Amino acid sequence: MRCIRNTLEKTLNLDQLRSFGLVIETGSFSAAAERLGVSQPAVSLQIRQLERRLAVRLIERVGKRARATPAGMELLRHVPHIDTAVENAIDALADHASGVAGRVRLGTGATACLHFLPGVLRTLREQFPGLGVIVSTGNTEDQARKVEENSLDLALVTLPAAGRSLAATPVLEDEFVAIAPVDAKGLAPLRAKLTPADLGALPLVLFEPAANTRKLVDRWFAAAGLQPQAVMELGSVEAMKEMVAAGLGYGIVPGMSMTGRGAHPGLRVHRLSPRMHRTLAVVVRRDKPVSKALRVVLDAIVAAGRRGRR
Repeated sequence: MRCIRNTLEKTLNLDQLRSFGLVIETGSFSAAAERLGVSQPAVSLQIRQLERRLAVRLIERVGKRARATPAGMELLRHVPHIDTAVENAIDALADHASGVAGRVRLGTGATACLHFLPGVLRTLREQFPGLGVIVSTGNTEDQARKVEENSLDLALVTLPAAGRSLAATPVLEDEFVAIAPVDAKGLAPLRAKLTPADLGALPLVLFEPAANTRKLVDRWFAAAGLQPQAVMELGSVEAMKEMVAAGLGYGIVPGMSMTGRGAHPGLRVHRLSPRMHRTLAVVVRRDKPVSKALRVVLDAIVAAGRRGRR
């Protein structure tokens, strides 16, 4: 890949662009040269060559400091995007040369990690044995922040996910359900479809307040002028299910947690009226270089979501 990088850099004059950016950042040709480990005349030559190529003046002296001209300021806006585009091209070519390999850092919530991702990750492991997907769990706010900070490559979270630099791709809708113990032992029996009024006065085992899923539940009750009565607030849907099965209250959980292996013999499932759902989406930085490894993970998650909607 070194020869590819050299060809791109020669064509796009990336060395000249870097020198130009450093002269503006430091305010000095000599300081830029010191940072680059070259001579001051070499930096001056690169800037002259860049100005000749673009047919505009890019730098002017104001007192003792080198500053960008209006044309230079415009070029400066584009330099980060040029660097990103080149890195994307290099990554894409490297992936074609060597196949899908490397590591992708994925963040998600605990429920999706348990009840959605296992099948996705198993398929990826079978198809791309050289690909490593490192998964961490947390709430939407934390995971979105880590994507913005680039400590995660992508995250599968419950919308909304704040962040100007983030792009979100909806994956699937997950309908919420109410759960009750099979053996109520004194708890009130419930109808097949439950309203906020049915559940509002009952003891509820709910998600912790910081979770987007809890905020959706609170808004569902608030639309009916009610406030849920939480007797427990937990961060784990599996812990909530066990507490409800033990007869400690009722719960409202994402539907995916009660399907397949998530079905619990000690619980009854009830639909909600009006319907309540959450949208799971993949979020990535808008300027994130999308390597082939990251692309196959993104595509696998979106494809699994589509299958889930059928």
